[in-house]
Amino acid sequence: MSTRLSKGGRLIDRSKPMGFTFNGKRMQGYQGDTLASALLGADQMLVGRSFKYHRPRGIVASGAEEPNALVGLGQGGRFEPNQRVTTTELFDGAVTESQNHWPSLDFDVGAVNDKLYKFFPAGFYYKTFMFPRAAWKHVFEPIVRQSAGLGKVPTARDEDRYEYAYGFADLVIVGGGIAGLTAALSAGRKGQRVWLIEQTAHWGGRAPVDGVEIDGKPADEWVRTAVETLEKMENVTLRLRTMASGLYDHGYLLAYERVADHTPGDGRPRHRLWRMRAGHVMTATGAIERPLSFAGNDVPGVMLASAVRDYVANWAVSPGDRTVIVTNNDDAYRTALTLLEAGLAVPAVIDARPEAKGALPEAVRARGVRVLTGHGVAKVKGAKRVTGVSVCMQAGEGAEIETIACDAIAMSGGWSPVVHLWSHCGGKLTWDEDHAMFRPDPTRPATGADGAAMVTAIGSANGMLRAADAVADAHMAAGSEGTAPKAVSAEEAPMSPVWIMPEGAGPALRMKMWLDYQNDVKVSDVQLAAREGYESVEHTKRYTTLGMATDQGKLSNINGLAVLSDALHQAIPATGTTTFRPPYTPISIGAIAGEARGEIFQPLRKTPMHDWHEVHGAHWEPVGQWRRPYCYLRTGEGVHDAVNREIRAIRNSVGLLDASTLGKIIVKGPDAGRFLDMLYTNMMSTLAVGKCRYGLMCTENGFLSDDGVVARLSEDTWLCHTTTGGAERIHGWMEDWLQCEWWDWKVYTANVTEEYAQVAVAGPNARKVLEKLGGMDVSKDAHGFMEWREGTLGGFRARVYRISFSGELSYEIAVPASEGRAFWDALLAAGEEFGVTPYGTEAMHIMRAEKGFIMIGDETDGTVIPQDLNLQWAISKKKTDYLGKRAQERSYMVSPDRWKLVGLETLDGSVIPDGAYAVADGVNANGQRNMQGRVTSTYYSPTLNKGIAMGLVKHGPDRMGEVLDFPVDDGKVIKARIVDPVFYDKDGEKQNV
Repeated sequence: MSTRLSKGGRLIDRSKPMGFTFNGKRMQGYQGDTLASALLGADQMLVGRSFKYHRPRGIVASGAEEPNALVGLGQGGRFEPNQRVTTTELFDGAVTESQNHWPSLDFDVGAVNDKLYKFFPAGFYYKTFMFPRAAWKHVFEPIVRQSAGLGKVPTARDEDRYEYAYGFADLVIVGGGIAGLTAALSAGRKGQRVWLIEQTAHWGGRAPVDGVEIDGKPADEWVRTAVETLEKMENVTLRLRTMASGLYDHGYLLAYERVADHTPGDGRPRHRLWRMRAGHVMTATGAIERPLSFAGNDVPGVMLASAVRDYVANWAVSPGDRTVIVTNNDDAYRTALTLLEAGLAVPAVIDARPEAKGALPEAVRARGVRVLTGHGVAKVKGAKRVTGVSVCMQAGEGAEIETIACDAIAMSGGWSPVVHLWSHCGGKLTWDEDHAMFRPDPTRPATGADGAAMVTAIGSANGMLRAADAVADAHMAAGSEGTAPKAVSAEEAPMSPVWIMPEGAGPALRMKMWLDYQNDVKVSDVQLAAREGYESVEHTKRYTTLGMATDQGKLSNINGLAVLSDALHQAIPATGTTTFRPPYTPISIGAIAGEARGEIFQPLRKTPMHDWHEVHGAHWEPVGQWRRPYCYLRTGEGVHDAVNREIRAIRNSVGLLDASTLGKIIVKGPDAGRFLDMLYTNMMSTLAVGKCRYGLMCTENGFLSDDGVVARLSEDTWLCHTTTGGAERIHGWMEDWLQCEWWDWKVYTANVTEEYAQVAVAGPNARKVLEKLGGMDVSKDAHGFMEWREGTLGGFRARVYRISFSGELSYEIAVPASEGRAFWDALLAAGEEFGVTPYGTEAMHIMRAEKGFIMIGDETDGTVIPQDLNLQWAISKKKTDYLGKRAQERSYMVSPDRWKLVGLETLDGSVIPDGAYAVADGVNANGQRNMQGRVTSTYYSPTLNKGIAMGLVKHGPDRMGEVLDFPVDDGKVIKARIVDPVFYDKDGEKQNV
């Protein structure tokens, strides 16, 4: 049985007991425990069930590589599924529950799958569930959906908070073992800005557990001194509980700090996501011990030898009273010695190598332990916990020689450097034949724009598995002067690769050798994939689900690709590895969201006049991240009435619109005109200073993306107006092309949307209001349509554009944002005698529809090109190219059958529902009615006293006067006539006065 030892435990504080529950059962651990060590200390060997076969699963590792021990942690608003017990620190009152079973952990009806394993080989889901066809919907799919996933989805609102943080460093060192500490000391002494991050709660890595001495001191003491020295350096930042999630181009590193997982409810953010820029990154991420593949290697109580050593040394927990060691290398003998020092029994060491004569094996023999060389495990005895192990010859087929009674098995198949961060940004690997592992290839690192290496692997992460080599490697990589710290540990004899135990195992044994513990992938599954033609390791991964579990193959991938290589009769390097992708371990959704939740899920952007709108009855509409007044409600007035009142006031007198939210992007430089000619469908380089021009932007695929008025401010400067929702998107679009394609063009862009408040003054009396303010000549002769002027208007610094979206005489005036509210108040005062009326977005939309002006997002949906909207006049015939031009020349784009923009006028004066489709004769291949058009914008027009609409109709402009049928709810059909899309003032006389 697993027990808490009466003494020892370098990481626990026995004076601070902590209570917790597992599946409702009360247990106790100590401060410093992980959930894993606390569970083992309470003899809880069975912690979960595997995904496919629901086999009993126990703890197999002690770190992030753990594939089995995932639990639901917490309650209510602090419940989170799939928490790895080996990396979760124990806290008082923790509530945990096991997963993937029903009705209970001990009795799981899903375990029947294990009896039917022959019907569920690798890729069975690709070969079944096909017939009869109807059974998929009604039988198979419900079962698959019910079976999918491991944990329960949280249902309560998350009570914790999360945050982003930003860091900058000359050097970021990932990993706080002796290699990382050595490099940090060297770099810190040279004055570099250094960040040293470690994913666990403790410095030192494996060295203190493995009995390493450094500079004549025990590793524990040397580590403590090194950390104290680093803490005194102002240029060094130390972070525990911080996992480097991913490494990207240009030294961009994501780091995930678990700030308060071990102190829930203390007011601190639970997690912090660091976004860092590093001049250079060193990965001191260590190495992961590999399991061995033998029958029954998944029975609870079968663990990695290094993990057994960790539990005994760090937490004073013994996974078993009698532990058999199974290995192919000398390192596992350290576990035997650790167990013996703790007073525990080691009945035997089963070593697959022909001989074991190093210092460590001899030390174990000297303690009276049998060492069986050339032997292997035939199978493990037991179901929900280990009861014994059958021994066989490694070179045989699995014939049992003897059975050794035990309650734990410590296995070691060698070590694999943690190369994930090295690989994330493009670093290549090389196969180390002596140690049977992939390690970073120093000749093929990830490089920056200057060709220099972005990342350096050091220590065990670089394949330097001996402590002395790891420290020396780190010292040299940091460019240190002087002598490196001297680490001393026992010498080790060469290991011998063992991928299957015994090597001649037949099908019956191979079908019980587990590679991926969580996803139930066996040696036989990988061999089946090879026989069925899956020769690529990436294809095999997807066919068998090898390495697709929450541990992302940390234990299974190397063994799996070795088995695949053997099945394909090729060397392991020829097979290669799967792609390493971030994150290294899972990151909480809360950390990814940060503070973006609830009311601040998105920043709420407000114009300078926002508070005035709030006080004066604004009915708000969300537009992008802004809130814009939809209309202004007066006492006893509904929304429809308010909108109609605003429109009539503008058509008859004057109105004010807060247009501050419109995107405003400065484009400047010697190549600015050339750049805008590529972005817009028409010419912008020929626009005269002081003039404005309406322009359209398309995607590379030719579809209309945004529109707006462009003003030329000077010889090398243009101001591009965009839609409210498009400002950030279009600015990003501009920068994408400048940075990635036209990087040598001399163009500068700046999004100045929030630097200006902008007000539209529209209506027959608009000019009179501005003339009352005084300071600028706004007469027709001095300030023509589609022109702009700059000056002082009513004492305010202003840029005045003579443009109109309402069809009326209109000016849009931009003033500094700091003066926006004062300018708005001045306009209200100047317009009082004319009955000036503030109006909202809906009045603006209706008036533009009355004029036949398009609206991005209404008349466009990502599939519409300018020609569909009769905007050929806005496409230059002089230009040889613009973004989208070639796409618009495709046969489908020039088809005469494309739907075109028209106006729609209901015969009874009603309003057609938005998005309604016009039906045509006949049915299509799916038995549905053919369609010949759809409504894009629809409103009641108080100007015309009837419903109006705009829509896209097949051959629409050629069918003026035809009546279309629009089926709506309850079988009703609305009839509408195709008319000119310009319903009001077609000649533009009102806007040109």
